[in-house]
Amino acid sequence: MQTRAPFIIGRNAQLDTIERALADARTGFGGAVFLMGEPGIGKSRLALAAAERAAAAGMQVLRGRGSTVGPTVPFRPLTEALLSRFRGRPLPQDLELAPYRPVLGRLMPEWGHPDGQYGDSLIVLAEAVLRLLAALGRDAGCLLVLEDLQDADAETLAVVEYLVDNAAGQPVVLLAAVGGEPSEARDLAHSATRRQTGRVLELPPLDRDEVYLLVAAALGTERGGVPDAVAGRLWEHSAGNPFIAEELLHAMVDNGVLVRGATGWRVVGELRTDVPATLVRGVAHRIDRLGPPGRMLLSAAATLGHRFPLSVVQRVLGSAEDATHARVQAAIEAQLVVPDEPAPDWFAFRHPTTPRALLAQLTPLDRAQLSRRAADVIESLHPELPGHWCSMVAALRQAAGDPVEAARRYAQAGRRALDDGAAGSAVTLLERARELAADSRDPRARADILEALLPALAESGAFERAFELAEALDELGWAGLAARRRAALHTRLAKVAHSAGRWPDGIVQIRKARLLLGEDGADSDTAPIDTVAAFLALDSPSPGRNEIAADLARRAVVAAERVPLPQVACQAWQLLGTLARGRDLAESDTCFDRAVLLAEQHRLPIARIYAMVRLGGNRCLADGDTSGLRRAGREAMRVGAITASLTVDAILAMQSVLTGDVESAARQLAEVERSTSRLHLLSILRYALVVRATLAAHRADRAEMAQALDEFKRWDGEHSPELPLAVGMARVFCALLEEDTHQLGRELEAAAEIDRENPSTFHLSGRHGLYLLLDVLAGRAGWPELAQVAGVAAGQMRWNQIFVELARAVLLGRDGDGTAADAAAAVAQAAAEPFPTARHLGLRLVAEEAHRYGWGDAEGWLRRAEEHFHRAGVPAVASACRGLLRRIGASVPQRRTGADRVPATLRALSVTVREYEVFELLAERLNNRAIGTRLHISPRTVEKHVASLIIKTERPGRAALTEYAAAAQQHRPSPTTSGATG
Repeated sequence: MQTRAPFIIGRNAQLDTIERALADARTGFGGAVFLMGEPGIGKSRLALAAAERAAAAGMQVLRGRGSTVGPTVPFRPLTEALLSRFRGRPLPQDLELAPYRPVLGRLMPEWGHPDGQYGDSLIVLAEAVLRLLAALGRDAGCLLVLEDLQDADAETLAVVEYLVDNAAGQPVVLLAAVGGEPSEARDLAHSATRRQTGRVLELPPLDRDEVYLLVAAALGTERGGVPDAVAGRLWEHSAGNPFIAEELLHAMVDNGVLVRGATGWRVVGELRTDVPATLVRGVAHRIDRLGPPGRMLLSAAATLGHRFPLSVVQRVLGSAEDATHARVQAAIEAQLVVPDEPAPDWFAFRHPTTPRALLAQLTPLDRAQLSRRAADVIESLHPELPGHWCSMVAALRQAAGDPVEAARRYAQAGRRALDDGAAGSAVTLLERARELAADSRDPRARADILEALLPALAESGAFERAFELAEALDELGWAGLAARRRAALHTRLAKVAHSAGRWPDGIVQIRKARLLLGEDGADSDTAPIDTVAAFLALDSPSPGRNEIAADLARRAVVAAERVPLPQVACQAWQLLGTLARGRDLAESDTCFDRAVLLAEQHRLPIARIYAMVRLGGNRCLADGDTSGLRRAGREAMRVGAITASLTVDAILAMQSVLTGDVESAARQLAEVERSTSRLHLLSILRYALVVRATLAAHRADRAEMAQALDEFKRWDGEHSPELPLAVGMARVFCALLEEDTHQLGRELEAAAEIDRENPSTFHLSGRHGLYLLLDVLAGRAGWPELAQVAGVAAGQMRWNQIFVELARAVLLGRDGDGTAADAAAAVAQAAAEPFPTARHLGLRLVAEEAHRYGWGDAEGWLRRAEEHFHRAGVPAVASACRGLLRRIGASVPQRRTGADRVPATLRALSVTVREYEVFELLAERLNNRAIGTRLHISPRTVEKHVASLIIKTERPGRAALTEYAAAAQQHRPSPTTSGATG
């Protein structure tokens, strides 16, 4: 008879917490709950109850579990969970999920296959799972149940941690069951509690009364119907563990010690229970009652793990289908196994101790024979060994005493895991393969394993372990491995060094590879070496590093196309195109076009996307045309190239800033920053933060710019390639729009120092445009410098052309050629047509020169610039324009409509617009002369405004007024601007 309680006892508080979490998720406020306790304490029952309640409320439910019995399989619990919901069903048709379809193919191969630079990123996969769960739960919420999380692989834990940290604000609940013993999963749960992103529910043992209720419910009687001796013995010997209590109760009933009579349940004979021996004997007794065929079926199943496919077991034993199903049904009735829904052919042992006990009772010879037959059957049923079958066969071959074949299969599984981005599991599998192959007489097999292990170690961050294996390369040489194979391994190690940022170590490995190949290396060997060497050259601090990298990349292209090695050739062509971009855009386009053609010919979709993005970037730089970028972005979304798609979005956000489309820029940035920070795509995130700083700087909002740059610095921006762009587009521009000449000088000095130490590949950072104009105006540059900048592609890019042509106009005006100066200024204005802020700032900067030397339309330029900056809420430049108009004898517009900029508290004190402009600059602790310079008024006028402010604000003096201004500025809301064009 069944001796299981039909309902949960003693867990009301935990059930209430779970119910609240489910209710919150249905309203869009998700979270994570961890059930923690010893085996048998009731975690699985609570998880099942949660799943039933969620389903009853209309929520989507997915379930999976970890396992230590059987081989390491990356993402096994997550794959099981998706299969529980999507077996034989397509991915939901959701626009937000479309680019993540290939990434989700790592868990559900029928949905696609990941490809590309970040297709194997764990964080991208975790984001894909989060979006999938959110899409499923959009209407009524979604519950993801993961049991035995302590036995999950490292990759699953990484995804779970991401889900825990990002479930808030999503209609998703993660319910994870974790054993109470020390484990990485247990640490993750407690860490989530400390971060307040999850909650741990400890499941304590049942107390005496709860055990009485459990026994009564299992026997189908009231509490009074349970003999006190039975309930007391079960309480004492189970220590409040529900599973043990039920197992002991089952043994009592099964052995005839506890029987149901006319008057209820009674004890027959001596009541004995020995824990844990009785528990073990009780399980063994149930197995024995199945007979030898039943025992053999379960033993064969145990060799496959906690879960097993019945079709494989049937073929291992050579039994008839009807007989096999009858025996597994008997095992279900004996409460030893359960159907593993919804997979029709799969079953699972009810408790993890059962397969371990079965394996322990097999002789080594019997276990080896069963394992060998199981491996043979799986290979015949699944010749390609997809998914978990490969690592399962590897474990079976090892148990069968065949280390050579086990090593081969472990290596195969490890390479697949690495291809899928599961670097941690790949290292585990490949290290196991390496240990098993250590005594192999075939050095090629050991080299194959090492060739996969090195990049796996690099991907998992175990760089020191990778370099320890460098000694193994010498051992392979002694073992007779061919020189070209050893050279390939040294090249792999050089790539590891590049990933680790250890360029000197990488160069050493490249030298060893070249030495092994000698002067007559084949193209198939030298092309990968030259490609890796080119990237290392770019990392190496040397004056001619760009030229060295270009020479190596050109050589790699020639060799790779002769072989052919299309992937290597694509990498080299794109490197060449990037290096050529600042010198000659046509040459750069040719390189990227070649990469596109190769990628199309050899079906390399992600390589093609990146080349398309770079081609679109060239067009955007050349003339501001974003159509190519947008096409590449749509294609990236279609094939699931998430990183490429975000790259395009970030570039388009910068273009929106430069064209004055503030609303579009803010909207694009919000999505890019959210996605890149969650996905840890640091280079794109840093670029996005520079764009945010630029957006603030182009509105003269120093506080908001500083906040963005502080965040940029936290992501190591001060040592990144994006730093020159942050200085030129944000810090220098902000100083210009504040009319702060002292700050501008400091920023230009910083930019020059950075450029000397870290030459920028971001061609709009200022070196090829704005800085030239400022240097010409200051007398630091002349015709030679202009010729040098204007003669390269970077100086001809549309944004830079504005400032280059204005610098030309200034020099021509000084030379007395007003007609040519007018023509140059007209070219600058045509180039500036899409960029209103740059157009008006440039004309404000050159207007005084134009008036002095009699060219251009100084008065008209200043009036239009004053109007633009007044409307944009940039008072310093608007004021400077009015001051310059006065200086050239022109009438000045009176601006009394700016009172809305004055805070309500100060307007109530009758503070004027001009007084408020002085008040703002007092917050920077400037003296009267500095304030006058910024506002283009005399120090005496500043003094009068300060005196008026002291009286109106009732401050005791200038120091108190300055402190008040500084405090007010800290709480000033960011100004809003329009994308006005003038």
